[in-house]
Amino acid sequence: MTTPIPLFDPMVPAFARISRVDRELPDVFTWHLAAPSGAGFSFAPGQFNMLYAFGAGEVPISISGDPNRPEELVHTIRAVGAVTRAMQGLRKGDTIGVRGPFGSAWPLAEARDQDLLFVAGGLGVAPLRPAILHALAARSLYRRVIVLAGFRSPADFIFRKELERWRSRFDVTVEVTVDRADTSFRGTVAVVPALIAEVELDPAATVALLCGPEVMMRFAVRELERRGVPHERIHVSMERSMKCGVGFCGHCQYGPTFVCKDGPVYRFDRIERLFYVREI
Repeated sequence: MTTPIPLFDPMVPAFARISRVDRELPDVFTWHLAAPSGAGFSFAPGQFNMLYAFGAGEVPISISGDPNRPEELVHTIRAVGAVTRAMQGLRKGDTIGVRGPFGSAWPLAEARDQDLLFVAGGLGVAPLRPAILHALAARSLYRRVIVLAGFRSPADFIFRKELERWRSRFDVTVEVTVDRADTSFRGTVAVVPALIAEVELDPAATVALLCGPEVMMRFAVRELERRGVPHERIHVSMERSMKCGVGFCGHCQYGPTFVCKDGPVYRFDRIERLFYVREI
């Protein structure tokens, strides 16, 4: 049995060793981190960590691993800036710093005995993956489980084998779409919000969890509104420039809230006014 790492000071990173690196896409990779001294990592689906690459800097990254496997911490990272590009060069056996976990979580306990609808755009599958894994492991706690995932093209799929495995189950609905396809693709070609119109929903008993580009989430929310899903049953994961993780530095201020401690998961009715204001 593993023991969670105690967080004595949220500003001091713990050390973790990279035990495996999976290449998802040319610019996307997944780190599997081993805790020091056999300790475990405890987190709730939807939370994030601050990851520190020595000599390069620190960035916030959502946790993409299985909450039922505390002995391993998993993050899926896109190399888009100086720090994440430096991280892309690290290999198995290298050591990084970890602070966290921080932030709010997906409302899985509140969603018990309800339909769970996951709507993911691109890399947004990664922050939703812990919640999906939890729902599939505790399948009897929920009614329908529906996963809708959209990617730019067939070449941009992440977790392809896992999506195929989920889709093969008889107790979950998985639909995948792409914005554009080549001649080899036999699936749906559409933006992911369009899938919401096609699935069977009980609006009064649906809890919707959304993660992806904000423009995708805006259209997904509108489609859920058309289906009659109340705003208090819609939850979105917001991304902002987080630096400290504890609401101290102010970099991630979102209206009267701080994404690092009040988010990243927000109930939509609590941020509706802000959500439709561009450039916040």
